[in-house]
Amino acid sequence: MGAIRHALAIAGSMTWEILWALILGFLLSAIVQAVVRRSTVVRLLGDGRPRTLTIAAGLGVASSSCSYAAVALARSLFRKGASFIAAMAFEIASTNLVIELGIILALLMGWRFTAAEFVGGPIMIVVLAVLFRLFLRERLLRAAREQAERGVAGSMEGHAAMDMSVQREGSFWQRLLSGEGFTSVAHVFVMEWAAILRDLVIGLLIAGAIAAWVPDSFWQHFFLVDHPLAAKIWGPLVGPLVAVVSFVCSIGNVPLAAVLWNGGISFGGVVAFIFADLIILPIIMIYRKYYGTRMALFITGTFYVAMVVAGYLIELVFGVTGLVPGKRHAVVMEAGVSWNYTTWLNIAFLLLTAVLLVRFVRTGGIPMLKMMGGSPDAEHAGHDHAAHDHH
Repeated sequence: MGAIRHALAIAGSMTWEILWALILGFLLSAIVQAVVRRSTVVRLLGDGRPRTLTIAAGLGVASSSCSYAAVALARSLFRKGASFIAAMAFEIASTNLVIELGIILALLMGWRFTAAEFVGGPIMIVVLAVLFRLFLRERLLRAAREQAERGVAGSMEGHAAMDMSVQREGSFWQRLLSGEGFTSVAHVFVMEWAAILRDLVIGLLIAGAIAAWVPDSFWQHFFLVDHPLAAKIWGPLVGPLVAVVSFVCSIGNVPLAAVLWNGGISFGGVVAFIFADLIILPIIMIYRKYYGTRMALFITGTFYVAMVVAGYLIELVFGVTGLVPGKRHAVVMEAGVSWNYTTWLNIAFLLLTAVLLVRFVRTGGIPMLKMMGGSPDAEHAGHDHAAHDHH
C-alpha cells in the first residue's frame, strides 16, 4: 500500500503543477475553435501544396488536443474534400503543436523542450509530405478514400462530427463576445476536457507509477546512458516504440516523457516519444477501420520514420546550438501543495472553469456528452449554438 500511495502522491503533485496550464490551453483553443467554422477548414485544405500544409498546421494548432478526436476529425476532413496529406498535417499539429502541450512541457521539463516540440512538429510534417509524395500511390489513396466513405466508427466520432463554432456573422470580437460566442466557448472547452480526461489521468498514473517503482538504473541501461553517441542514435528509434506500447496519447504522455528524460533518454528521443501519440496501438487499429489495412500500415510506417528523422534533426540542431539541457531535472514530484503562484493560478482558473461548466450545463451541454462516441454521420454534426443564445 505504501508503494501505491507513493505513486499516487507523485501523480497528484504533477497534476497540481500543470492544472492551470491545462485550463489556459484549453480555453485558448476553445476561443479559436468557437470562431473558426469547420467548412472554412475544409475549404482551405484542398491540396498538398506547401502553403496548404502550412495552413493545415496552423489550423491544427488551434484545434483539439485529443489524439482520438484529431484522428477522427482528419478522416472527416478527408471525406469532405481535404487532401489526404493536408488532413494528416492537420492531425499532427492538432495533437503535437497545441498551446496546452507547449505550456505543460515548459512547466514539467523546461522551455527547451517546448521549443524542440514546436520546431520538430513542422519538420515531421515536411518529412511526411516528402514520404507521401515519394511512396503514396494513387491506387492506395483511392482504396483509402473508398474505405473512409463507408463511415466506419472508430473513437470520439461524435465529438469530431460536432461543429460547435459560432454561426452568426460579424467580426472576430463581435462573434466571440456575443452570447452565442460565450456558449460556443463553454461547449468546446468542456467537450475538449471530456475528450482528453481519460488519457490525461492514465498518463499521470503511469508516470507516477514508473517514477515511484522503476529505478533510474533500469532506464539508464535501457537508454544506453554510458554510451553518449549510441544513446543519441538509440533514443529517437526506441522512443516511439515505448509510446506505442504505453497506450498513452496526447497530453497524457508528457508526464511520462518527464520520467523518461530523468531516466536517461536522449533529447531527440523525448521529442520522438511525444510525437508517437498518433501511432499507439489503439489508434493504429482505428486507422485500419478508417482507411483499410494497407493504408494503416503505410501511415504507421511513414509516421514512425518522420518522427525518428525529426528526433535526429532536433538532437543535431539543438546540440550544435547548445540548447540541449545539461542536467536532467524534469518536474516529477513536489514536496506538497504550498501557497505559491501555482496554487493561486489553479484557484483562479478553477473558478473560471466553474463559470464555463455552468454555462455548458445551462445551454444543453449534457446531451452533447452522450453523443461523443456516436456515429461520424450523426445529425448533431451541424450542432448550432444559436438555439441556446437566449441563455
